[in-house]
Amino acid sequence: MDFSRLQTTSKIGDDWVYPQPPCLNFGWLEVDRDPAHRIYWEEYGNPAGEPVMFLHGGPGGACAPAMARFFDPARYRVILFDQRGCGKSEPNVASAGAAVALAKNTTADLIGDIEKLREKLEIAGPMHVFGGSWGSTLAMAYGIAHPAHCASLILRGIFLGAPEDLLYLYQGNAATWADDPYGLTEPGAYMKYPDEWADLLSVLTPEERGDVMKSYKAIFDMVPANAAEKERQLKAALTWSLWEGVISNMIPETADTGKFGEADFALCFAQIEAHYFANALFLPAGHFFDNIATLAGIPIHIVHGRFDEVCPLTQASRLVAALRGAGTEPATYVVTNAGHSAMERENALALTAVMDGLPRIGAA
Repeated sequence: MDFSRLQTTSKIGDDWVYPQPPCLNFGWLEVDRDPAHRIYWEEYGNPAGEPVMFLHGGPGGACAPAMARFFDPARYRVILFDQRGCGKSEPNVASAGAAVALAKNTTADLIGDIEKLREKLEIAGPMHVFGGSWGSTLAMAYGIAHPAHCASLILRGIFLGAPEDLLYLYQGNAATWADDPYGLTEPGAYMKYPDEWADLLSVLTPEERGDVMKSYKAIFDMVPANAAEKERQLKAALTWSLWEGVISNMIPETADTGKFGEADFALCFAQIEAHYFANALFLPAGHFFDNIATLAGIPIHIVHGRFDEVCPLTQASRLVAALRGAGTEPATYVVTNAGHSAMERENALALTAVMDGLPRIGAA
């Protein structure tokens, strides 16, 4: 049998509209003390161009230079930065430990960091705020806190972070999995990725699977007393990281897991996510819907993959319905034939098209 004609990847590959731009500037900015958090930032594109503040996902996902490729480098001044605790920001969960790196690490802190970075880089007027997945959450939270600083919100893979959203991703049929691993007892991403789901649950005992997120958080929070506990903690972080990394693609990249299979990245990503998820994202329940009038006053552009299993399309649907209920249509609403990742070909091309079509800041 010849399977050579079948699609083997859903990533963008060589189909980017713009080449990788060079990094123009970089640095660390102290944003807090006790502990002294310093966030790492980079700048790309046109130094005199329209500013774009890029908010990465996770939380804990960190940035990479390829994230500057969504933007016309002649038009935009693109700022990438690693949020507290991850990437090149300091202290880092992987090197300094969770107790230090997760201190003063909340959504309000991250919003404050964006403001400090905006001031550091002398962005006086409004800017485009671009975020996907958790980055979409943070972008909306920032927009609610500082609407005057937002020329537009460009959001990919809407993540509202409600309890049902997290249960879909992390709980599913876990409680009954030992007795019936293929039973469709509850909705969840496990239905599309049963092998990867088995890997996620393999770290836990049957009793621990009754609350997957709580059990993983307990593993991350423990101070290992011996080599076996340290090994279990690292395995848990890698497994958590790989679960989300692999299922972010419509066609799973099992042969090349990229950063999600790297120990330092996984320790940051998994522990920061678990920290935020255990604390309801450090946002009041219903925060976005209670403040929908503020969001409705900002041009919002949404790109969401129809086959997104990390953040199912219903999350974008809920947001769009709320905007319409507030009397405003999204400036753009594109549903792509893609999964979750921004690097999925259809998502990447749609995001670039949105950026190419934005009204210029200050244009009449």
